[in-house]
Amino acid sequence: MAVHDFEKAFQEKIDADVRIEPKDWMPEKYRQTLIRQISQHAHSEIVGMLPEGAWISRAPSLKRKQILIAKVQDEAGHGLYLYSAAETLGISRDEMIEQLHSGKAKYSSIFNYPTLSWADMGVIGWLVDGAAIMNQVPLCRTSYGPYSRAMIRVCKEESFHQRQGFESLLVLSNGTEEQRAMLQDSINRWWWPSLMMFGPHDSESTNSEASMKWKIKRFSNDELRQRFVDMCAEQVKLLNMTLPDPDLKWNEARRSYDFGKIDWTEFWEVVAGNGPCNKERLEARRNAWDEGAWVREAAVAHAQKRAARKQASVAA
Repeated sequence: MAVHDFEKAFQEKIDADVRIEPKDWMPEKYRQTLIRQISQHAHSEIVGMLPEGAWISRAPSLKRKQILIAKVQDEAGHGLYLYSAAETLGISRDEMIEQLHSGKAKYSSIFNYPTLSWADMGVIGWLVDGAAIMNQVPLCRTSYGPYSRAMIRVCKEESFHQRQGFESLLVLSNGTEEQRAMLQDSINRWWWPSLMMFGPHDSESTNSEASMKWKIKRFSNDELRQRFVDMCAEQVKLLNMTLPDPDLKWNEARRSYDFGKIDWTEFWEVVAGNGPCNKERLEARRNAWDEGAWVREAAVAHAQKRAARKQASVAA
């Protein structure tokens, strides 16, 4: 078969909602797009452990400490599922880690902002995990099988994280004036970066058109961002707080909320590595990799010894 015939058969499978599996033929650009997206997603889960992990020792109660530890552990697991899914496309985990450490691979820009107060833990659960869920639930139906299957468990756990985060905010919203002020400050700082998580406008996204054609993504950046705004604009009322957008207003004709302009200059500065915590986050990941070398070496040595013993017992 000619390449054209393979491409036609591939697109027919996509159009029929048949999952693409690792041994199926796929265009090289499809494979590279998936590697970029899935590895970026995995990196985001791993780097995303850092801003929350910094508050484990400072949690206000044993209950909150246990919840935060469990959540950070979940994020580590998500990263592992996603690295495994990406490996089915022919890239090694070491390659992906090297790309992260060198700055070649990106991760979600939201994790380059500092966590300044305990309220940030709840707001991250509500806004950041909420934005992630809005992005990720459609990925349970993405066209690549291993990615789709990994996302089913990830989304179940992320949904719990969001509910837990909002519950902690409800507690703060009914607390002292100082606690309420801390909560409002946190919402003010995280709202706009959360909207940026959906990526640039579709007209400015270099990957959206192909990703939509191949059903890697099912909805556009702007569609998902609008759904998120509509959801949060109602939820914030339960907290008796406000979103920091004077242009936020219900539009009866559209049956959605209008909202203000996003500062895309800030977004691209953070993506370029000039955010408040970019250097700190990458340095932490590089240090963790270097300091964990002995663990990886020990695991390999143990696996080799087990294999040797098994081989010897079979030979006997």
